[in-house]
Amino acid sequence: MVRKSVILGFLLTVLTTVIKAEDPYLFFTWKVTYGTMSPLGIPQKVIMINDKFPGPNLNTTTNNNIVINVINNLDEPFLFTWSGMQHRKNSWQDGMPGTTCPIPPGKNFTYHFQAKDQIGSYFYYPSLGLQRAAGGFGGLRINSRPLIPVPYADPEDDYTVLIGDWYTKTHVALKENLDSGRSIGRPEGVLINGKAGKPDGTGEPMFTMKPGKTYKYRICNVGLKMALNFRIQNHKIKLVELEGSHTLQNLYDSLDLHVGQCFGVLVTADQEPKDYYMVASTRFLKTVLTSTALLRYDGGKGAASTELPKPPVGWAWSLNQFRSFRWNLTASAARPNPQGSYHYGKINITRSIKLVNTVGKTEGNKLRYALSGVSHVETETPIKLAQYFGVADRVFKYDTIKDEPTKADTSNILVQPNVLNIEHRSFVEIVFENQERTAQSWHLDGYSFFAVAVEPGKWTPAKRKNYNLLDAVYRHTIQVYPKCWGAILLTFDNCGMWNIRSEILEKRYLGQQLYVNVGPPELSQRDEYSFPANGLRCGIIKGLPDPQPPRDSL
Repeated sequence: MVRKSVILGFLLTVLTTVIKAEDPYLFFTWKVTYGTMSPLGIPQKVIMINDKFPGPNLNTTTNNNIVINVINNLDEPFLFTWSGMQHRKNSWQDGMPGTTCPIPPGKNFTYHFQAKDQIGSYFYYPSLGLQRAAGGFGGLRINSRPLIPVPYADPEDDYTVLIGDWYTKTHVALKENLDSGRSIGRPEGVLINGKAGKPDGTGEPMFTMKPGKTYKYRICNVGLKMALNFRIQNHKIKLVELEGSHTLQNLYDSLDLHVGQCFGVLVTADQEPKDYYMVASTRFLKTVLTSTALLRYDGGKGAASTELPKPPVGWAWSLNQFRSFRWNLTASAARPNPQGSYHYGKINITRSIKLVNTVGKTEGNKLRYALSGVSHVETETPIKLAQYFGVADRVFKYDTIKDEPTKADTSNILVQPNVLNIEHRSFVEIVFENQERTAQSWHLDGYSFFAVAVEPGKWTPAKRKNYNLLDAVYRHTIQVYPKCWGAILLTFDNCGMWNIRSEILEKRYLGQQLYVNVGPPELSQRDEYSFPANGLRCGIIKGLPDPQPPRDSL
């Protein structure tokens, strides 16, 4: 009897230890609906989450498990993607059309992913068609664990600022424009947290600050097309975090945010107690579009000045600012070891890929955008599912573009799925060469990378001598200016199917994206999770049995 009691006690101790050791779970239910709002003074249909526009902030901590039951009450299919989340071994949760079947109207799907070894400022948004043009986006923050040091004092409060250009046409009308071969044109305005403010000295404050206190602002460009400049009247902005990396803490009068980018900044309330304007305005347009939002000092008196700080001019200013962003080598990120303990500049490059983006017209005189001569099209059966269920040959072909495309390769546009194979754990250089007349913003799902250079002209191997091989910021987006190139370095150590895309929505929709398949020939649970038990099925995999032998599901 004593022996049984001892054994039972031991088992209970082990069980309790296992339960305590598991990372916390956060549960959410999000109802996705249409609503009517007038962000620019004209009533229009928007996409709301739990009756909010923008959607709720998703606030979590490193290694937390996030479970979100998404109920699609729209009359069209729907998907969320979580921009910047790495989804280790779990591209099933990435929410892109190439990895996940859409949630049908009137149905639900439960996302389950982990903020594994990440911190920082991000956002989520709808990934199908042009739904992002109707809203459905919101802030996503990953806080550091209490025992991990952060290289600045705790702020008085933590605010999310979502800025973006905005169109008064519905997302359906904009999609029809693109499907007919036309551009969506220029936006009609700029929003800050879903509102377009005017500098007339009136209105309610968006945020309040106590005199002498320091606040953190997480600023993300959630727009469709335009880079934006962000600034605050009479206040300096201290950059401390960029897309999950701690940066050297430089002070700026204003910051350029390209589409898809997120910055974490500190602002100290060290001015006369009164109202001040936050300002977001378009870059690289002849006619500048501007929006404002009020900041109010607690107990302050006096209206904000209607004279707004002027934005910078030209892309050379923006390029120089990009070069000023540096990785904080001594700060800890999600783990206690310093960021600079990873010496990426000493790793030999095992593969170099150049992606040349072009624009042109195809059959029927329709506008298309391409990467290295291929303009990607989504497939009825998601690429990842076709691969997993063994029917890839019926849906797409691998490696239809060259690592070093020639002028002949990029002079024409081939419309088809664009999928690259990359060997697991290879250290790869990717060069984005922008031959267009407008700025680009590139994003890679499932990873962060070292943005080592952006320069004018065309890339050659000799340009590697200009790379920042010491303290380039580890991030998930990089902008490339007109007739320029940008280079990134990374280890492809996260198995799955991951999307590389232009964050400029019409360019992505019309083909400037591809998928990267990362994995050894024989995958195991050690490398990648299996198709989730609640996974949606569509296209030609409907009714197919699971592959045998199946890997364990998450």
